Amino acid sequence: MQTPRGTLYTISAPSGAGKTSLVATLLKEVNHLCVSVSHTTRPMRPGEEDGVNYHFVSKEQFSAMLSKADFLEHAEVFGNYYGTSQAWVEAQLDDGQDVILEIDWQGAEQVRKLMPDTVAIFILPPSQQALRERLIQRGQDDHSVIEKRMAAAVEEMSHCVEGDYLVINDHFQQALNDLKAIVHTHRLRLARQQTHHAELLRDLLA
Repeated sequence: MQTPRGTLYTISAPSGAGKTSLVATLLKEVNHLCVSVSHTTRPMRPGEEDGVNYHFVSKEQFSAMLSKADFLEHAEVFGNYYGTSQAWVEAQLDDGQDVILEIDWQGAEQVRKLMPDTVAIFILPPSQQALRERLIQRGQDDHSVIEKRMAAAVEEMSHCVEGDYLVINDHFQQALNDLKAIVHTHRLRLARQQTHHAELLRDLLA
């Protein structure tokens, strides 16, 4: 049985929409699915681990990787830089793993240009008020930062029309089920099934 090449997904969402929690649960409940660990110059937050949440690097290290074209995509967000290792992503896809990139709309756009088969998913909150309340409840940012994040969120959300799928995170379980449905749907596409069940199809059509 041949191993079909994996599918690359970009998942974009405004800060506070619940993307991180949804993706973490999705990874636990769906096999052969992994998330790319991005490189970032952002300072490590309490509870985060290097190599788990992000690869934390200096701006000098990031610039060196950028000059060597190591990144599939990169972006600047709130004065910090983020980038995805192209070699790592390609290796996972070739091994038959589906890969998730948690990136903003700009990064998703860059990836789509380099890899047109990428599936773009946007996660949105049920309302601006709900988003503001989630940002406040996290207790990570002061009022001025929250207002900046809200302004950025409106800009981010306006690009949802550029994606392939839209998931509204009003009820966590429903949003999770929607993400699972997207992944399973793509695993049933003809090209992937033809590769995965090549021997069966030969026998059936003999």
